[in-house]
Amino acid sequence: MTELSLHVLDIAQNSVSAGASLIEIEVAIDTRGDRMTISVTDNGKGMDGRTARLAQDPFYTTRTTRKVGLGIPLFKMSALMSGGSFKLEGRPGEGTRIEAVFGYSHIDRLPLGDMAQTMAALIAGSPNIDFVYRLSKDGRDFALDTREMRAVLADIPLSTPEVLEFVRRQIAGASEDIVQT
Repeated sequence: MTELSLHVLDIAQNSVSAGASLIEIEVAIDTRGDRMTISVTDNGKGMDGRTARLAQDPFYTTRTTRKVGLGIPLFKMSALMSGGSFKLEGRPGEGTRIEAVFGYSHIDRLPLGDMAQTMAALIAGSPNIDFVYRLSKDGRDFALDTREMRAVLADIPLSTPEVLEFVRRQIAGASEDIVQT
C-alpha cells in the first residue's frame, strides 16, 4: 500500500468483520517528538494474545478465500521501517486496539494519504456502525463522531451522498488546517 490511509481502511474493515459497533480511528502528530501515531480501536469480538501475535504474521489469516493476510503485517512493517513501533492488543469479547508509531520526518514514512475519503468510504460501506475520527497535531485537534451526527440528522441515513460529502469536506478541511500548518 502506498498510503497509510489505505492501511487504516483495511484495518477498520477487519473491525467491521469482527462485529464492531464502534470503531475509533486516531491520527496524532507530534512534531517535537518527531512521531505520528495511528491507532484503530474497536469493540468487536477481540482476540487472545496468541491470535494477536499470529495476526502479525503474513502467512496467517482467518479468511478462507486466501492463505495470506498482509494488511496488519504491512502496516507493522511500515511503522518499523520509519523507526517507529507497533502494538496489537485484544481481549476476547472486548475488542482490539492497533497502534502504529511512525518517525514523522523519516524518509521511509509513507504519506498519510486521503483520510477524508477513507472515512467517507468506511461510513458509506457500514452506515450502521459508529465511527469516531480524531486528528491532532501539536495541540490542534479535530474530531468527527457519527453518534453525534446521528443525533442531529435523526432519520437521515449517514450513507446519504450529501452526508458523505459533508464528512469528506469536514475531514479534508481539518486535515488542511491542522496537518498542513
